[in-house]
Amino acid sequence: MESILKSIKKKKIPINPAVVISNKANAKGLKIAKKLGINTEIIESKNFKGSRVQYDKKVIAALTKHGVTPRNGLVCLAGFMRIISPQFVKKYKNRMINIHPALLPAFPGLDSQKQALDHGAKYSGCTVHFVDSRMDTGPIIIQAVVKVMEKDSVESLSKRILKEEHKIYPEAVNLFARKKIRVSGRRIIIS
Repeated sequence: MESILKSIKKKKIPINPAVVISNKANAKGLKIAKKLGINTEIIESKNFKGSRVQYDKKVIAALTKHGVTPRNGLVCLAGFMRIISPQFVKKYKNRMINIHPALLPAFPGLDSQKQALDHGAKYSGCTVHFVDSRMDTGPIIIQAVVKVMEKDSVESLSKRILKEEHKIYPEAVNLFARKKIRVSGRRIIIS
């Protein structure tokens, strides 16, 4: 998130950030956003009494309040570790992106770096993809490859992958903002 916001502030991405929403009041991203002059909203999920759909309706209402609509907005998930309801995904179809610390479709879900090491993968990396109704299965926008070293730990591999995440996530947002992405079935065509 910080890499995206800083790229926008440096005019590298022609998009106006409307709001940063967190489900945790103490999220580091909220402080970063405030420091950069971006609106913030907190919609706590820990003690939320309603359903996932009800929670997502609150998030959609906050997005709408800040002008992020399915017609003109882009929702970037960054550290938002919640399963999103199919209704939310459908509403923002091909307008919600996420980053995952693996070369999807390999190693979806949690602990991707550990999965890569446990499977003896020679390469890992990260993937920016559109969000669909399943976990880490949406059309792939961009990927970066990281070589797995023989002595890698989860921490060392994660650190190298994170460096690449900071490069490709802003790049994907830039491609979207410049209308360079076209979705054709499961394929992404970049013009």
